[in-house]
Amino acid sequence: MIQQSEYRQRVKRLSDRLIALQKPIRILDAIKWPSHVEKSFLQGGGGRLPALGNDYYAQLPLGFQPDVLRQEFRQLRQDVRLALGKGDGLGGILSATIDQYLLVIDLLVSRGTQAFGACSSELYGSAGDRLRGDRKSLRQLGESLGQIFSLPAADHLSRPYGGKTISASDAVSTLQQRLHSYFPPGDIRVMLSDGIVSDAAAGGDYIKINQDSEFSEFDLQVLEVHEGWVHVGTTLNGRRQPWASWLSVGSPRVTACQEGLAVLMETLTFSSYPQRARRVSDRVVAVDMAEQGADFIEVYRHFVDRGLSERESYRITQRVFRGGTLAGGSVFTKDLSYLRGFVENVNFMRSAINSGVPEIIPMLFVGKVALDDLPILYQHYLEGTITGPHLVPAMFRNMNGLYVWFGFAAGIAVVNMGRVQKHFGKLFDKMPKADPIYDLSP
Repeated sequence: MIQQSEYRQRVKRLSDRLIALQKPIRILDAIKWPSHVEKSFLQGGGGRLPALGNDYYAQLPLGFQPDVLRQEFRQLRQDVRLALGKGDGLGGILSATIDQYLLVIDLLVSRGTQAFGACSSELYGSAGDRLRGDRKSLRQLGESLGQIFSLPAADHLSRPYGGKTISASDAVSTLQQRLHSYFPPGDIRVMLSDGIVSDAAAGGDYIKINQDSEFSEFDLQVLEVHEGWVHVGTTLNGRRQPWASWLSVGSPRVTACQEGLAVLMETLTFSSYPQRARRVSDRVVAVDMAEQGADFIEVYRHFVDRGLSERESYRITQRVFRGGTLAGGSVFTKDLSYLRGFVENVNFMRSAINSGVPEIIPMLFVGKVALDDLPILYQHYLEGTITGPHLVPAMFRNMNGLYVWFGFAAGIAVVNMGRVQKHFGKLFDKMPKADPIYDLSP
């Protein structure tokens, strides 16, 4: 029987080795497209496939030697079993994470081929996957949400708030100031960047803002809770772990939990807006179309025809086709994680409340975790091997309000919404359809 102190030291040594081995693996950097591809594609009217040569990925370095790194991960997996025992809970999480990184190596080695899509589906899932505990597929749910967030009311509500008028430099200073109320001084930095394709990206203790982007007030609200509270916050919580240091880094197995939690936080803090929420469903549709064989131009034209701007349509499509084949069939399915994770996080919380164990819910913020890990992590929290989360949003510290929110949501779910809408619809039909005469903006 291993003494508790020795057990913790073994967990620490193995965790630190895992962190060191995964450090050179940068999935998004290994499949990124240069910014000039977007410019040339849009300038050409979107009629030709993006100008990426057949050898593009071969010329984009991985930053590691695949065969060497595979062997080191396999050795670590063997050492985990020897040091912690085959049936150990934390050892099982470590081993599952190692298996994920081995598959990630296969994913990146196969960039630009059909094998890339197969690896991506195994890591992140497929649009045809059914939600856990339900018969609906991600594609079906994505289509349903897309219709809701495309209703005329969505544009009607957002119109008074204006567009993207905040410069990147102003966004940096505003966001940095807002995050001071959540993070201790010096824990997080916000900076300008010219090396990212997206509008913003989170690192271990920083948020990068694309210097060529502009932002709305809504965008800054989203970045504060999504990138700040969730992505950076869980990283810093993981770094505070005295023994389970691997909780500061995330393999694809934690992506759905992370992204779903981030989208949920946008919702719970009323930071999101309909067009933002629609992106979550649009990404599912884009993945499904590409998996079914639609090429880059077909997916791009689909979103242009649905009313999105050419720039937005390109970026949704580019996210799906990076790393895969432009002809479709083999694509990057990570963007399914936002919708899948949102649904699974909500159902996990509801189930925890209904099962009488709401105290497990704050463990979502303990680090980079998968939902299935949480019972094991909570048990080790009680035993002292895992430290509880330090940075936790207020509604997860005192969960009375969250409990009531879920309670009412579950209670009104039994109401026949069709009949209710039919009743009130008679009143709404008499209303003039015009812009509000009162000012809705802050």
